[in-house]
Amino acid sequence: MTRTLYVYEHCPFCVKARMIFGFKNIPVEIKYLLNDDEAGPIGMIGQKMLPILDEDGRFMGESLDIIAHIDDTGEKVLCGEPNPAIEDWISGISKPLYKLMLPRAACAPLPEFATTAARAYFVRKKEPSAGQFSLLLEDGTDFLATLNSRLHLLAPLIRSEAAVNGALSMDDIHLFAALHSLSVIKGVIYPPEVERYRQTMVRLCGVALMDDYAA
Repeated sequence: MTRTLYVYEHCPFCVKARMIFGFKNIPVEIKYLLNDDEAGPIGMIGQKMLPILDEDGRFMGESLDIIAHIDDTGEKVLCGEPNPAIEDWISGISKPLYKLMLPRAACAPLPEFATTAARAYFVRKKEPSAGQFSLLLEDGTDFLATLNSRLHLLAPLIRSEAAVNGALSMDDIHLFAALHSLSVIKGVIYPPEVERYRQTMVRLCGVALMDDYAA
């Protein structure tokens, strides 16, 4: 079977879908779409939404559906129990993360923004909800302070650098996707436990962080 996963590099939902292939060592071709490509996703699943999994011409959207489908292939790897504290932690950073990540992702040399039109499309679509990107880039001090404070609360929740709850679970999928989004923000300070977890997850799932593009 030939598998292709259509993604954006900055998209946390796309990161989640990519992770399960790495965890299970299942080959998949990663293809990046331009952010202003509406026709491609609509032609595959009827709406502009990524990730999309193509298995020999059969298309599947929704990151959680893709994860469940691939994890059901062979022996499951996401067997650990969830910890409500991890969900609460992710929820607690959602607003400052959204405000700081989006304008920085829009400035980064990511494949989905390879054209001026694609980058402009992203800015036009996201600014109404996030706020004016130029202002968020100028002063995000309070949001950054909140993120760094919350990261210190995450550190004691990490039971193992190879699985936040001691065994791989959906919490690892959601948590690493959030940390991936954080990685494009300059000035984020990762406690040692969190940094070890970030780097171990990169090795296990094969999804690189955006540290090199942090602004």
